[in-house]
Amino acid sequence: MQNVSKRTILWIVPIAIIAIFWYFYGPKDEITDNEYITYIKESPMDESNLSFENTFANTCTESKWVYFKTQKNHNVVEFKGTCEVDDQNSNLNLQFVVEDEQKGYSMGVLLVDGKQQTEEQRNNILRLLASN
Repeated sequence: MQNVSKRTILWIVPIAIIAIFWYFYGPKDEITDNEYITYIKESPMDESNLSFENTFANTCTESKWVYFKTQKNHNVVEFKGTCEVDDQNSNLNLQFVVEDEQKGYSMGVLLVDGKQQTEEQRNNILRLLASN
């Protein structure tokens, strides 16, 4: 009988460890509405009087805004949508790194159809979207 209890413990411990890792590092629900998202949506684009929300709403479809926090505790707001770039619909994914308490932000990576754009390409695409 003693061997059975040892085997049981040997199974319970690894399962408990897996469950703990899953709880802390597993997939999380997407946050689609909070103060960081609102801050970026209402922020004006550099060369335009339009906010990011208005710019993307005028030129993009099937769009959504998502917030997440990185492992280094950076606040990231991500725009995902289908936008017209170079006369064809492309999937855009643009990230903003927002300072704590919304004191400022920096633009991060822009992916167009899954391909990372340079900073110059990103700025050109954003200017194009703002002019539409």
